Amino acid sequence: MIYSVEGKIVGRGDFFVVVEIGGLGLKISTDARTLREISKTGDKVRLFCYLYVREDQLELYGFKEEETLRLFEMLNTVAGIGPKTALGILDVDTVSNIMAAIIERRAELLTRTSGIGRKTAERIILELHGKIKLPKAKALTEKMDIDREVEEALTGLGYARVEVRKAVEAVPETEKTLEERLKFALKTLSRAK
Repeated sequence: MIYSVEGKIVGRGDFFVVVEIGGLGLKISTDARTLREISKTGDKVRLFCYLYVREDQLELYGFKEEETLRLFEMLNTVAGIGPKTALGILDVDTVSNIMAAIIERRAELLTRTSGIGRKTAERIILELHGKIKLPKAKALTEKMDIDREVEEALTGLGYARVEVRKAVEAVPETEKTLEERLKFALKTLSRAK
């Protein structure tokens, strides 16, 4: 029904943004990555939306990229996965990495989401495995394994997980080995202090 919304950001919360369109303010729930990527209050934004209808309320979810919206919609088709859990899954990693984990049947990535156990992760993989296409899935899951090791090493050194994730995301694709990725992420964290 509502595919996209474009307007001015007039407010933000921990898990939502308020977008004003012609005097009407829409509360749009979103994931942490989208909240980080969208501009500050007063700026114009365009979000691709999903309208979730329940008996007693309507909830609007929005994302900066259509690919994120498509994965969110697919996750909501899985039995036992609602919008809040789907947002939690989207916060675990990038959309392409989550898709690669599903294709490569890597349940351990999905279980990093609060409230997702092994059985639920396996159900997500079983129901979505054939619906997702991503040519470079194997290479992405190998990179994810390395990045998880980098993340664990850096949090073990006392860095906050949120800072570590941002630093790991900033590592360029040209840095391929564990040592290279760890060194680059450590430099990024050192500069941030």
